[in-house]
Amino acid sequence: MDHSDRLETLVTQYENTLFRAALAILGDVPEAEDAVQDAFLRYLEKRPALRDENHRRAWLLKVLANGCKSRLRARKRRGTAELLDAYPAPDPDSREVLEAVMDLPARERAAVHLFYYEGYSTQEIAAILGQRPGTVRSHLSRARQALRERLKGEV
Repeated sequence: MDHSDRLETLVTQYENTLFRAALAILGDVPEAEDAVQDAFLRYLEKRPALRDENHRRAWLLKVLANGCKSRLRARKRRGTAELLDAYPAPDPDSREVLEAVMDLPARERAAVHLFYYEGYSTQEIAAILGQRPGTVRSHLSRARQALRERLKGEV
């Protein structure tokens, strides 16, 4: 398999996962697309020697999360982005939950996405986001409380 085939396989395998994570963190489709492209470019530049697919996925998510944090620091929030159909909501009933998640602060939104949508543990999320496990648990706890309050009576 030549280099272009490997890149195509890598992009095909991880683009949706990375895009959803970037969108959860940034809340903006064009910014999320750029962040995903940057993560793949970083992979090509570094060509890390990774043990298996799980490590490759975790490496890409960590690079993506760091890039998203940099993007958030570099720009001033111009308000919240409108929730588009690009973010996965399996059914119309979950749209309200998804909108509530998108209204969370970026750090809480990232933790919620990685925990509930991607299935990572708090230890793994801490490694990906460069935080302590207790911080991740705090973000998840605050996010759950905010979601409970917002969705009270709607569920």
